[in-house]
Amino acid sequence: MNKPNAGIRKEQDFLGEIEIPSEALYGIHSCRARENFPDRTAFHREWYEAIGIVKQACYITCRDYFKAASRKFPEKNIKTLPDELLGALIMSASEVAEGLYFHHWIVPAVSGGAGTSINMNANEIIANATLIKLGRKPGDYSVVDPFEHANIFQSTNDVIPTSLKVCVIKLLGLLESSVNETRAVVERLESGNRNSLKIAYTQMQEAVPSSFGKLFSTYSEALSRDWWRVSKCSERLKLVNLGGGAIGTGLSVPRFFIMEVLSNLQKLTGLPVARSENMGDTTSNLDSFVEVHATLKAHAVNLEKMASDIRLMASDLTKPMPVLSIPARQTGSTIMPGKVNPVIPEFVISCSHQVYANDQLLSGLCGQGCLELNAYLPSIGHAMISSLKLLIAANHSIKQNMLDGLIVNKEVSHEQLMRSPSITTALLPVIGYNKASELARLMKSENLSVISANDRLKLVEPERLVEILKPENLLKMGYTLES
Repeated sequence: MNKPNAGIRKEQDFLGEIEIPSEALYGIHSCRARENFPDRTAFHREWYEAIGIVKQACYITCRDYFKAASRKFPEKNIKTLPDELLGALIMSASEVAEGLYFHHWIVPAVSGGAGTSINMNANEIIANATLIKLGRKPGDYSVVDPFEHANIFQSTNDVIPTSLKVCVIKLLGLLESSVNETRAVVERLESGNRNSLKIAYTQMQEAVPSSFGKLFSTYSEALSRDWWRVSKCSERLKLVNLGGGAIGTGLSVPRFFIMEVLSNLQKLTGLPVARSENMGDTTSNLDSFVEVHATLKAHAVNLEKMASDIRLMASDLTKPMPVLSIPARQTGSTIMPGKVNPVIPEFVISCSHQVYANDQLLSGLCGQGCLELNAYLPSIGHAMISSLKLLIAANHSIKQNMLDGLIVNKEVSHEQLMRSPSITTALLPVIGYNKASELARLMKSENLSVISANDRLKLVEPERLVEILKPENLLKMGYTLES
């Protein structure tokens, strides 16, 4: 007779039996999910860690509940868990919160079942890590059970959305900081180029005189709005349904647990999470994620606009040379020698369009909530976290790899403006539209500067023209009769 494989353990559920590596901390329910959902898109580690801290709060609250129950009703035989077991569960959950055992996570990012597979992968890891702490082997669920112990007083439907909100609120803090850092460097570019003249364009045609300071000010204002909106997003997510059980009614959950678990989660996370007054609403309706993601989409739009503008101004389409120079970051071609591509703007634009796609997916799936629950939380959460991480990365890269080294070619830009017919717009109050048009036509037909063309047509006194063309006069908000 063949000896059983020492490296394999067998686990069983009501559907049958599965062989699992003996040292694996995942179990049969995680394995079934991996088989049923064969996509290998990786689950976000940040969400995994948030699940750990939520479960840690649950176990601490369980310990407090059992102690309080024993003190209040010493004469009753209340079913409790041993302190040693609870202490080991708390420690295992805290290790998950620090990212330990993540290599035992096998459930993919996209799954069915409203997150049950996510919850069970976490329960199995925590149960088996606890078994090891108690001197037992993984899979000895008679001592520590993924359902009875690791999932005590919990439901997938309150633990997984609560952990998602914890994860998202933490990432929102990182995004807020990254947006502010991008805004700060744009503000420095605005301040340093207030009088650096440039041609302003409408519909990609030369239009009127402006400055780089004014252009960068538009990016700075947009990023300031982004920062303010992102800073308010946590308010939209702070209400959670932890303790609400399957549909938010708290069925089969001790009232003590419902009232106390959020206090422990607040202490562990330092976040302003609070118990929803209507946990059924918080369980079944996910519009708060739609609202927050709309803010992410708005920021992606502003990043794309800025990156696209800078890419255009730094391109070889600008002749005789670009008015902006951005850092050369890497070789641009395997066949064209010396070519350097605008990879940072391209990366930022790519990130933005992925956020737009995520927004459509997330909005559609949030609308697919049915009666008391939304079954699509795994994909909703994955899209939300992905967008946050993409935008954090985009801000980091555009600041560090492009904006910090951006150079305004002031002399080139000034010369282009002085030879552009668009400069004649500044002369409308002095010589009128028709004469200004005559001046513009001569400049364009013979490639003359405004000074040279005016010398021929003698439409404006040379001294007055020089005065009008000073940056401080070109950039004034309107004109007065005195000027």
